[in-house]
Amino acid sequence: MRGPRLAQTDKQEQRIATILGNASERSFDRCVERFYQHLRASLQLPCEVTGIEDFDWEEFYVVGPGNPAEHQKLRRTRPSYKDRFELLEIEKDLDSEWMMFPHEDLVAHVRRKFDRKEFRLGLSEIKAVRKGSLNDRLLDDYAVWFVNSR
Repeated sequence: MRGPRLAQTDKQEQRIATILGNASERSFDRCVERFYQHLRASLQLPCEVTGIEDFDWEEFYVVGPGNPAEHQKLRRTRPSYKDRFELLEIEKDLDSEWMMFPHEDLVAHVRRKFDRKEFRLGLSEIKAVRKGSLNDRLLDDYAVWFVNSR
């Protein structure tokens, strides 16, 4: 008997395979393009998002020896995984100093909710706040594929 977690994984793998199409055409760049087209057509924007885990610049402060007070100060001008953002648009072929995987990841154009400051983040690094929503599933499918395909 298969557990519910395994069934969920199977469904996600099926959704991803449907998006990516023919296996013979699955170069990384082609897959990113297919996901980009699918997400542009399917995401319901704007939507509220947050970081999946600490952003690259925060690792020194979150899991390393960095000073928590300094982290808090830097969060005023930098995006944090703890912040809430509105996902406004997704883009490709752009980079940002805030992306963990420049030149590879799709770009999430976001606006931080509390001060309306805008950033470009890696799409694979964010998740929808509203669990179980269509946007939650779409962003999770992309992040799972992206991280496992690198």
